[in-house]
Amino acid sequence: MSRYYRYHLFLFYTVLIALTGELVSCSQYSTKPVSKGYHNLTAHFNAYVIARDEIAQAEQELFKKRQENYNQLLPILLPVDSMLILPVKPQLDDAIKKASIIPERHQNSKWLDNAYILIGRARLLKQDLPNAIEVFKYVNTKGTNEDDKHTALVGLMRAYVEASDYTNALNVAEYLRNQPLNKVNTRDFYLTKAYLHERQGEYATAAGILDATFPVLKKGESTARLHLIAGQLYDLIGQPAKAVDHYRQVLKSRPSYDQSFYANLYAIQSNGLTGDQKRMAQSNETFEELLNDRKNADLKDKIYFTMGLLEARNGRIDKAIKLYSQSIQAAGSNTLQVPYTYLEIGKLYFEKKADYTHAKVYYDSALALLPKQSADYAALLNRKKTLDEFVLYQTTIRTDDSLLNLAKMDPAALDKLLDNTITKREKEDKAQAALAQQIVDKATNGNINSVPGATNSNLQPNERWVLYNPVTLSQGRQEFSVVWGNRPLEDNWRRSNKESSEAVAGVNSPVAGASPANSVNPNAPLSPADASGPAADLTGPAAGRKAKKDAMMAKIPFTKEAQVVANQRIENALYKLGKLYKFQLNQPADAIPTFEQLLTRYPNTLQKPEVYYLLYLSNEQLGKTSSWKDKLLAEYPNTSYARLTGKAAVHTTDSEAQALKTYTAIYELYKTNPTEALARAETAMSGVAGTQLEDKLALLRVMLIGKVQNVEAYRQALTEFVRDYPGSQLLPRVKEMQVAAEQATAKRK
Repeated sequence: MSRYYRYHLFLFYTVLIALTGELVSCSQYSTKPVSKGYHNLTAHFNAYVIARDEIAQAEQELFKKRQENYNQLLPILLPVDSMLILPVKPQLDDAIKKASIIPERHQNSKWLDNAYILIGRARLLKQDLPNAIEVFKYVNTKGTNEDDKHTALVGLMRAYVEASDYTNALNVAEYLRNQPLNKVNTRDFYLTKAYLHERQGEYATAAGILDATFPVLKKGESTARLHLIAGQLYDLIGQPAKAVDHYRQVLKSRPSYDQSFYANLYAIQSNGLTGDQKRMAQSNETFEELLNDRKNADLKDKIYFTMGLLEARNGRIDKAIKLYSQSIQAAGSNTLQVPYTYLEIGKLYFEKKADYTHAKVYYDSALALLPKQSADYAALLNRKKTLDEFVLYQTTIRTDDSLLNLAKMDPAALDKLLDNTITKREKEDKAQAALAQQIVDKATNGNINSVPGATNSNLQPNERWVLYNPVTLSQGRQEFSVVWGNRPLEDNWRRSNKESSEAVAGVNSPVAGASPANSVNPNAPLSPADASGPAADLTGPAAGRKAKKDAMMAKIPFTKEAQVVANQRIENALYKLGKLYKFQLNQPADAIPTFEQLLTRYPNTLQKPEVYYLLYLSNEQLGKTSSWKDKLLAEYPNTSYARLTGKAAVHTTDSEAQALKTYTAIYELYKTNPTEALARAETAMSGVAGTQLEDKLALLRVMLIGKVQNVEAYRQALTEFVRDYPGSQLLPRVKEMQVAAEQATAKRK
């Protein structure tokens, strides 16, 4: 080796040793160029890049494996879900660990703010929202780079949205709106703000922000998804033409197959709203192509659903229901679409056909399958409760009417009718048992689909096996609850007192052969089986048949007391059914005959003043003239309902002052001349209607009745006050007076 090379080699090693010593001795808090260069290099490649790539990979994995519910409005940003991130949680944990190296070892690095942002992003994805918020706040407070601070604020806004803290999210958005954001931060800010407004139900604003975002987005599956969402938003705010434009943009943005499929379906639906007859004429051909495409074999339920939706919008309700039923049949094991199809059928029966019994059945089925986090769940649950009440009242009226009619029948004719009913039920039970056995046998051989009626095939609902028929199941549950109430699943569930029932079962139980003559029907003759004594066969078919007949006879109200109870149930059901028609269902045309039937059958009902008033309102709502207001004023002039008919006038300060003057004068007479005071109170009640002193004067009138008239009149006046002023603050006092009056009456007896 020459002297020249030896010299330069020596010089190289000298510099290398010097640099190594400098690097080894440098501190992460040093501001020297070599130290900062070393920490920048190490922090970037040994920590930041690894953490960044792991988070990006996790986000790509979550996007790739997302499960979209195309029956609902898609979220602009994929919601944070602690369950969905489980597969990528190790990556996120490692990313946090790698990014944490920078603040621990490289404080003087320029990647410090970026490291904290990565930690915040990872914690946001893990749904560790409180810590994510703190990290983003720290970067905004301590950060040195404005772009990094803006990135942190966008992340902070997203964290607030996921935490449903919309007030703070809007505050951050308002601040960022006035900041000079770079291209990436502008894109992320727009998307996050659109997501915020979407979550708040402000669809027009969200759609407008998305429109402003598309120019900075590249074509790809994520952009196609956003165009699809923009179309959904415009559909929701009643701008189908703009929606169609976005659905077409989906097809130009390199979408996935599902995205292009649903974009086509949504575009057809929107064309139906725009009245584009030319495109609607092409829709049938499009549907045929979609149904015949083998790639859509598992999407036929969506196609039939869309076809049904278009028929419903065109007023062809029966055809729509038929297509919806085909959608359910085509769903197979994929039931994601099914609850929404049930929901649409329920809406048609409810809103278009006013067939509330069938509507309830389909709402029940929808609610059983609908995810609780669905936007439709709460509204559907409320409507279902209303329909549950409706069916309960109708079933009560129908059942008790039938039982009262049976009680009037000739004993021989009744006995024959019960025999025929039992025979019919036995035949139905045998047919169902045979079908059940077929299903068991076929299922054992793995061929359940060959059993007729076993599944929801093309059979009509009344042809299916009962356990696969949601209509029959729902009706059966309703009828059971009317007859038996809410019974737990246990032995002897029919018996209210199990021990005593079991103790006497061998002697007096109908199942053991006891005659129902003494307990149910005193005039019923003894049957041959009853007269045969202990030697009779108590376990054969005849005994079982007799037990069924006894159970049916036990429900029939033969006695006067039982008939009174049945009529009270019918009266109450008619009253509540009429109010349900009037208020919850907004069907005054159905409320009127229901209330009229109540008055015809039960002319002395205690609800008469209110029924008069509701009949007056219902006829007025339909634009009809009626005499119900006059009847109310003539028969019940002092009730609150009579006064409600004249409350159109606005009460001024003068009228309140006049009411106070009237009340004071009557109160002074109460002390000296109660008879005169009562007469004035009766006259003054209509004059103070609607004022703050109305219920006070009504109570003073009750007290005057107690002084002037007998106890029975006093008790009646108290009952009328409770009925006429259900919202009065004086009600607790009146109820105390009622209790005292009852006790006084009991002592006299």
